[in-house]
Amino acid sequence: MKWDEFADWGRRVADWTQDYHLTVGERPVRARTEPGAILNALPETPPETPEAMEDIFRDFEDIVMPGITHWQHPRFFAYFNSNASAPSVLAEFLASAIAPQCMLWQTSPAATEMETRMMDWLRQALDLPERFAGVIQDSASSATLAAVLTLREKALGWQGNQQGLFGQKPLRVYCSSEVHTSVDRAIWVAGIGQDNLVRVPIKGDWRGMDPDALEAAIKADLAAGRHPAGLILCVGGTGTGATDPVDRCLDVAETYGLYTHVDAAWAGSAMICPEFRHYWPGIARADSIVFNPHKWLGVQFDCSAHFLKNPDDLVRTLAIQPEYLKTHGRDGIINYSEWSVPLGRRFRALKLWFLMRSYGMEGLRQRLRNHIAWSGALHDRLAAEPDFEIMTPPMWSLWTFRYLRNGSDPDELNQRLVNAINDDGRIYLTQTRVDGALVIRFQAGQFETTEDDVMMAFDVITEIARTLP
Repeated sequence: MKWDEFADWGRRVADWTQDYHLTVGERPVRARTEPGAILNALPETPPETPEAMEDIFRDFEDIVMPGITHWQHPRFFAYFNSNASAPSVLAEFLASAIAPQCMLWQTSPAATEMETRMMDWLRQALDLPERFAGVIQDSASSATLAAVLTLREKALGWQGNQQGLFGQKPLRVYCSSEVHTSVDRAIWVAGIGQDNLVRVPIKGDWRGMDPDALEAAIKADLAAGRHPAGLILCVGGTGTGATDPVDRCLDVAETYGLYTHVDAAWAGSAMICPEFRHYWPGIARADSIVFNPHKWLGVQFDCSAHFLKNPDDLVRTLAIQPEYLKTHGRDGIINYSEWSVPLGRRFRALKLWFLMRSYGMEGLRQRLRNHIAWSGALHDRLAAEPDFEIMTPPMWSLWTFRYLRNGSDPDELNQRLVNAINDDGRIYLTQTRVDGALVIRFQAGQFETTEDDVMMAFDVITEIARTLP
């Protein structure tokens, strides 16, 4: 394809995209292909000669689209939505067209300076103190890894990168059983080791960490000659929305000098609404905080907001400056490649700029409030049904339930129910476990979902449950 052909195809793709988003609700939410169907539809060898874009696009529709689970479907109630609002899609299109590599200020000054400003806009939206600075990571997993590497270096007196962990006291990191598995992976990659990730018991309706048990674990490690290094807190865990008592846990962390990271990947978006900030009291005392605008806030994937009380600690951990990466004659500039594990960086801030200007913060707040209110109403309706049991209460727009039938094993019954619901195609749910029991999980967060979409879930769930063999 030549560039003088691009505009025609660009218009065609734009028309296709608009039609897709306007009609995606008419499709089954989850892909219905069998394993291997897409692979077998693709030639085993690459083409030796050029193929027409008309043929490529037709194959996209015939081969690719049947194998897509529609994350932009208004009745996608599984996992956490990876949203794609219209303005952020346009911004992604422009960023792809410009194709800058934004690793240094000098390689893309606009990208660097816009990232600084957009992260400050988000900081203000969350009401974090001015001392916090932000960086856009590709995902919360990368932000958590960066935090774990930083807490490792601080605990080792900034000698870990040079000397490694050999011969050191075992470093101990504390979390609850409800954190995302990205925490485990960060512990592996940082060389701390799975055995040194201490799972602290949970308690209460929020399924949060027990601060007394946290302190007891730290004391036991000190007595055993181990080195308590960091605390990772959860606000809005993936399974049930589990949320640690942030202020009380930070009290313990401060007493023992632990570096603290708060994973609010999903629920952090809700903190643009003042009425939900009671879920993370004392958050301004944390060292590191992450949430994903590419989930509930509507930004095109990927875009993860990582805030740091002292960014110098992160830069000291990750910065490497060979001569070819130095920017001479420009003092005091930020090179965000020194704030993240990858060197290469995309122009992600553009999506935030388009989104926040297009909707305004109040427009974004209202969407989140709607999702929470509609999900709560659905919860109340299902809770009133005699053969359904609420397993965990609503945390923002997330809650869990199970179906009960005399003579049936609850785990087997509910796995069959969630499978039947997803095969039906009108809505998409996932299962999780609560205290060992298999339950069904509901969350509302798709950017264009409506109250009718959410309420339709009641009809689908009850209809399919009561017609199960």
